[in-house]
Amino acid sequence: MDDLASRQLAGGVLDRDDARAVLNTPDDEVFGLVVAAGRLRRAYFGDRVKVNYLVNLKSGLCPEDCTYCSQRLGSSAQILKYSWLSADETVKQATAGIEGGASRVCLVASGRGPSDRDVDRVAGVVEAVKSAHSGVEVCACLGILRDGQAERLRDAGVDAYNHNLNTSESRYSEICSTHDYEDRVATVEKAKEAGLSPCSGLIVGMGESDDELIDAIFALRDLDSDSIPVNFLMPFEGTPLAGTWELTPLRSLRILALARLACPTKEIRMAGGREMHLRSLQPLALQVANSLFLGDYLTSEGQAAKADLDMIADAGFKILGADESPHRTDVLVRSRGAGTAVAPNA
Repeated sequence: MDDLASRQLAGGVLDRDDARAVLNTPDDEVFGLVVAAGRLRRAYFGDRVKVNYLVNLKSGLCPEDCTYCSQRLGSSAQILKYSWLSADETVKQATAGIEGGASRVCLVASGRGPSDRDVDRVAGVVEAVKSAHSGVEVCACLGILRDGQAERLRDAGVDAYNHNLNTSESRYSEICSTHDYEDRVATVEKAKEAGLSPCSGLIVGMGESDDELIDAIFALRDLDSDSIPVNFLMPFEGTPLAGTWELTPLRSLRILALARLACPTKEIRMAGGREMHLRSLQPLALQVANSLFLGDYLTSEGQAAKADLDMIADAGFKILGADESPHRTDVLVRSRGAGTAVAPNA
């Protein structure tokens, strides 16, 4: 793997045999794989971690049937459901993430895609966010775009557009029937043509084979996505993929390493589900990934933001764009267990 990293640093292109070797790395060699992938991460991104923050502009009520999604048509997942947030409420939510160190705010709305009226609404929200926080990047994620909508978002100040490929083209019909893989590719291309930074990633742990996973990552490479969020399936009760638990922490590390080795110069983000699948290996994953979401996700709670920030500092990394501050953890005086009437922390 170290030789493979050297070839990538010299401008090599990862091939399918190499990718299979990465995914089949023996358990006792995974840390060596992380070291090799970490050489690329350090070469292109140094010791910086880009912190992103999600604001769910509109939750639930989606007409699409994506099997992994808690907001899908027919989902009985017990999630928050609401229509569009006001501009003031969006600024309030975004401010919480920005004050926590986020340099990019991701504005997300459920649905197949925005109407022109929706785009105008989001444009006003973006202008409000940027007026309150002039230096922040804004990424919009509104679904499938129609002609002219990406340009309208760009003119309003949107910097990037997210639309994940999610899985391989050959597998796509198994996870969604209400739109096609080609619709997703076309939306990313529209964003690129409008001058928006393309953000497109995948969801792993949905039953895909190694070859299908490789196909998906190579497709993202071919698409030239600037940011690649790697989401780990959260199997919500009330969705078709409830009870699907295929990932281990080491498998999750292998997948992140494959994304880094295949796309060495791109932002690799450990995204939704990292807490439940990487678990105690999250700090090690930062040696491969250079980006994460802070705090909560769209319809699920994530790791506490302070725990995220502590994890970054403890692993020897610094938040991109943030002021330096000393790490501090206050001593907690024991108030439970022996000598008290409260159960021990055990």
